[in-house]
Amino acid sequence: MDSINRQQPEENHKDLTGTEAGKKIKELAAKADTCYFCTKITTGEPLRTRPMAIRKVDESGSFWFLSANDSRKNADIASDKRVQLLFQGSENSDFLSIYGAASISTDKALIKDLWNPLLKTWFTEGEDDPRITVIRIDTQQGYYWDNKHGNTVAFAKMAIGAVLGKTLDDSIEGTLIV
Repeated sequence: MDSINRQQPEENHKDLTGTEAGKKIKELAAKADTCYFCTKITTGEPLRTRPMAIRKVDESGSFWFLSANDSRKNADIASDKRVQLLFQGSENSDFLSIYGAASISTDKALIKDLWNPLLKTWFTEGEDDPRITVIRIDTQQGYYWDNKHGNTVAFAKMAIGAVLGKTLDDSIEGTLIV
């Protein structure tokens, strides 16, 4: 542990696995609603990163997005299915990093399930637009940074810690394996 974490008077690291990890992933992703979707993460080239709206996340840590079949991200996934998703749910907490494997589907029932009329901005023919694909990300590993008692308590602990000259941080972080 680093020097700041060693000064903590309470637990600030907790790895989560299985169902507990899946629930934490779903909870933090719901607070963000969008993420940075990164491809080309293992090529040694600069990452290709773009904001993406999450259409669905489940308690096993899988994510669904809608994308155009001719998009750069679809082409990137066709050549390397490994992706990184980065989330920030609020200014000082609810951070999540997901590493996973992507797959692409054209399942019409799934597209209908994930459809929102505002998406017609990008898919001008509506939910039957032939360019629509579903990208599914199956989480392989993740990492989270959060606070234990909400932003108000976290701020109060920081303020008291600053006055006392002690590290009183309400943060919690850890690895997520589903």
